Amino acid sequence: MSFTSLGLSQPLLQTLKAQNYASPYPIQKEAIPAILNKKDVLGIAKTGSGKTASYVLPILMNIEGISLKKSRHITVLVLVPTRELAVQVNDVFKIFEKSLPERIKTMAVFGGASINPQMKSLMNVNVLVATPGRLLELIEKNAVHLGEVETLVLDEADKMLNAGFKKEMDQIFSLLPPKRQNLLFSATLNDDVGSINQILLHNPVVIKIESEEEDIELINQSVYSVAEGQKGPLLRHLIESKEMDQVLIFTSSVARADRVADKLRKNNIDAKAIHRKKTQGVRTDLLTKFKYGKLKVLVTTDLLSRGIDIENLPWVINYELPRSPKTYIHRIGRTGRAETSGEAITFISEGEEHHFRVIEKKMKKRLERIKIDGYS
Repeated sequence: MSFTSLGLSQPLLQTLKAQNYASPYPIQKEAIPAILNKKDVLGIAKTGSGKTASYVLPILMNIEGISLKKSRHITVLVLVPTRELAVQVNDVFKIFEKSLPERIKTMAVFGGASINPQMKSLMNVNVLVATPGRLLELIEKNAVHLGEVETLVLDEADKMLNAGFKKEMDQIFSLLPPKRQNLLFSATLNDDVGSINQILLHNPVVIKIESEEEDIELINQSVYSVAEGQKGPLLRHLIESKEMDQVLIFTSSVARADRVADKLRKNNIDAKAIHRKKTQGVRTDLLTKFKYGKLKVLVTTDLLSRGIDIENLPWVINYELPRSPKTYIHRIGRTGRAETSGEAITFISEGEEHHFRVIEKKMKKRLERIKIDGYS
């Protein structure tokens, strides 16, 4: 199947070709026609499966043919849980909107950045990508209105609908018009998503493309048994000996992320740490540099892992183990995405061996240990 057969316009098809989209992924094959037909959609698909483009493309095509508002009333609202994901989704909209004959204005708003420039820029925005907290702040200041929203998207709905966002989401839902198109996308189908489906969606097209086993199928995993004090030297050796030009490293804390990045720089390896204590401007800049190959090593924590979405990322290293097997699978799933292979390396100290066996049990896979005696 080709993108042409999905009913997309010629300008969008030309941009897809220029962006090297060869053929649609499974989620795109099913979601694009449904959204073009103004159906509600519940899409369950793993991160990295092409779900952002699966709603961006038909949304742009649908609003291209309507009378766009020149005011602070937006037409499309995309709600996301993190600042990084807001930037990422907005970037995808901007890639495709440029090809359209009619000018469509998209914008991302999120906390951690000055609100005044966002308020000034919201005039005549058609598509708004927002985190809930900042959106409510802007609504309170009359900078944006939701009364004429025609399409609502919840990206990473599993995160948006958990207890931490419930109060904010209830406020936002109360401000939306009852008649609208609703699109929910999630990496997993949990009770929160299932219950909200009954409340928000009307006769939805349900698309489920989910399998944790498939998530790690294309990932070559290597496990090193190494003393805690030797993790740093081993890390530097692997980066240099394997000529890693783009590697994402996971640590268990902000302090450790900073220490690992600092030590790498002292050994002439281009590395930066990204975490919640960095300003939004710094985080956005680091992600952009890393994504486009201008930064070799990015060291992060699990808190930001969902906002890091890079196609063809070749290397992921677990400097320390995460708390849960599910998080481990999510970490290594940053590589081996969109049908491309990837390499995931995990360091295990003696004290982490038992915990890693729990992770292996969850994966239903036993991995060979590479024993390391020491590096200087």
